Amino acid sequence: MQNEPGSTTHDAPSGSTRRGLFKAAAGAAALAGAAGVAAAPAASASVQPGERGIPVRRRSIQLYTVRNILNADVDLTLRTIREIGYRNVETAGAPAGLSIAQFRDKLDQYGLKATSAHIGIPQPFNEDAWKQSLADARTLGATYVNHPFFGQGANGPVREAAAYEQLAKDLNRAGELANAARVQMGYHNHHAEYFRMNDGSGRTGMDILFANTHEDLVHFELDLFWTYRGAADPVDIVRANPGRIRQFHVKDINANATFEDAGQGLADFDRVFRTAGRAGLVEFIVERDDAGSAPRTPEQALDTARVGFQFLEAFRF
Repeated sequence: MQNEPGSTTHDAPSGSTRRGLFKAAAGAAALAGAAGVAAAPAASASVQPGERGIPVRRRSIQLYTVRNILNADVDLTLRTIREIGYRNVETAGAPAGLSIAQFRDKLDQYGLKATSAHIGIPQPFNEDAWKQSLADARTLGATYVNHPFFGQGANGPVREAAAYEQLAKDLNRAGELANAARVQMGYHNHHAEYFRMNDGSGRTGMDILFANTHEDLVHFELDLFWTYRGAADPVDIVRANPGRIRQFHVKDINANATFEDAGQGLADFDRVFRTAGRAGLVEFIVERDDAGSAPRTPEQALDTARVGFQFLEAFRF
């Protein structure tokens, strides 16, 4: 998701940096067998490599993708999302004019379940405020709540290790309260978390968050586009942190290091998706940050939703 000042104003990588960025997305991995998806039914012995798809219950869309048309016409947008084939959505607040409870009613009306929600933890952390946010998540019916943004300050990317260490403490505390409310706490990345800290340790913000959050309290929602923009390889992130990544933001990247519809750009989804079993993945969430922003129209955001669903539907491990 991208709803913070400055999230799209950074210059795209160029030259050798861009080549390094896309090196992680180049080529297809050889198939050694069908990859598993956490909590998915075991494959029949007759299933061959290339025949297992992504169940519809594992597919979702981040509604930030269709935010403008959603705010303009809730019924049209939710009806279209359901007609495309989605059963699950990830929310980013309620559309204009609706309470959380009213929004839940609308989702129910169109046969959609908010399996996940982007809700930021208070900074500085406030237990009472967070408990109210968790109550909102419960009203929505969400299983997962993800902190949507950190790492970009007024003067650029945050590169102080202490700031990330404090965030990790807050995430752990938020996770404890989330568990008590029967909700699972997660963290959603952008690219600034992949900057190295200014203490000479060589650590990135993501390194600190993975190392200092408890696996029973905090999972990660790995945004594939922003991971590539951070010049990191999603496969490396999964391999270094097995079982910690419950959700992927399925978001493609083009030759200018900007957004593209899923399956239409340079991201090597074949290679990344085959790590799903090791990651601990349960959900593939379509998103495109600029889908409803000029020069693209709100209606084109619904096209993005359709392309993303069809891409996940056709994908085979």
